[in-house]
Amino acid sequence: MTHHNNVEVFRPGRIEVICGSMFSGKTEELIRRLKRAKFARQRVEIFKPAIDVRYSEGDVVSHDRNTIPSTPIESSESILLLSSEIDVVGIDEAQFLDERLPEVCNELASRGIRVIVAGLDMDYRGVPFGPMPALLAIADEVTKVHAICVRCGQLAYVSHRLVENDKRVMLGETQEYEPLCRHCYQQVVEEAAKSQPDAQQSTPQTKQ
Repeated sequence: MTHHNNVEVFRPGRIEVICGSMFSGKTEELIRRLKRAKFARQRVEIFKPAIDVRYSEGDVVSHDRNTIPSTPIESSESILLLSSEIDVVGIDEAQFLDERLPEVCNELASRGIRVIVAGLDMDYRGVPFGPMPALLAIADEVTKVHAICVRCGQLAYVSHRLVENDKRVMLGETQEYEPLCRHCYQQVVEEAAKSQPDAQQSTPQTKQ
């Protein structure tokens, strides 16, 4: 409950999730919603994983270089400690945070806080990423945004990794990732699978 002009007003909490591949405009949409909330004179706090320092250590920055000040955090638990007297909480790159994030978001919503979360729904292999599946399940509203496949121009499905690195978490930009539609991604996977036997055959065998 909040008080405006001595009148008690009900403040319904909610969870909004913005998801999609890389380069789809997730952070852009998050920033847009948060700036509108600030324009409406709501108390806003924005958080992002401390590991995301691609553009700035302290700001949330979209690929189009739109920015909004944020608080870097190591764990989702910190959000509860830093969100007192807040109307709207924004969380960027949610896939990099821990599995307790959905519980934290539920707690915030139960306090009457509007929670807006942006993150990758899948990793570079097309596997659901971190706490995002659980967040999608409990969200009051889900917005899936799409990049454009760089090979055929259709709506992108996944962020294909261009460099050889098996780590699930690897920060990167257009040099490391490209958005692909489902069909083009499947073609890339099939081509990679065909080339592996050839690479193995060409490797000199060690004599026993």
